[in-house]
Amino acid sequence: MNKTMTKISVEDLKKRCKQVRRDIIDMTYAAASGHPGGSLSATEIVTALYFGLMNHDPKNPKWPDRDRLILSKGHASPLLYSVLAETGYFDRKLLPTFRKLGSPLQGHPDVRRLPGLEASTGSLGQGLSIGIGMALARRLDKKSFYTYVITSDGETNEGQTWEAAAMAAHHKVDHLIAFLDYNKYQLDDSTKVICDMEPMTDKWIAFGWHVQEIDGHNLDEVIKAVNKAKAVKDQPAMIVAHTVKGKGVSFMENNNHFHGVAPTKEEYEKAMKELA
Repeated sequence: MNKTMTKISVEDLKKRCKQVRRDIIDMTYAAASGHPGGSLSATEIVTALYFGLMNHDPKNPKWPDRDRLILSKGHASPLLYSVLAETGYFDRKLLPTFRKLGSPLQGHPDVRRLPGLEASTGSLGQGLSIGIGMALARRLDKKSFYTYVITSDGETNEGQTWEAAAMAAHHKVDHLIAFLDYNKYQLDDSTKVICDMEPMTDKWIAFGWHVQEIDGHNLDEVIKAVNKAKAVKDQPAMIVAHTVKGKGVSFMENNNHFHGVAPTKEEYEKAMKELA
């Protein structure tokens, strides 16, 4: 018998988020590599989805009626691995093997290696297209599941993102809910310096999406936005979530050095003390 996840309170979700953040720091420090900044910025979003909003069953990862999540910003894999382990898709003992040779916890998610993954991602700009394909398949199969896509602001510099956006609106693809983890930074610098995409929200509205704008670290807002998006018919939904890169660790917040750099021993100890 397939079961949906038990819904938990916002206070419980906050505790889960703190554990997930500790895991992100643990994994990247142990690997001496990885992307802590963008993993920390999307923590509330992914935690709320898996523990409070999505229908899924860790004991049956291929349950046909499960909700799907595509982590388009695949470099934030420590976040996804932590949540999948916490929800029971695999043993937490695997987490310290992140990015190690032979480990299923690759730097970017590999759908062939780990239960609970829906797609191999990390080549930025492709996740939305994958999600649209799944949402269209749902329509053809007359299923009721939702497909969630976690995108990054850097991805909005890529043409494929907007081709996908136009197609989804044209074909009235519903049961598709995307989050833009809008932390205002990408690999080389701030998004404003690299390629300023403001006004971001207006662009998605112009492309025909149902758009909401929220504080991506406010769990109440995340939950309310998803529930509102679920009610949208004949239109894809985008939730523009304003977030802080490196959220939860003082010296990592809005510090793009930690986009793809693991903490040193001293930084690790300081971060873990803050997250205790």
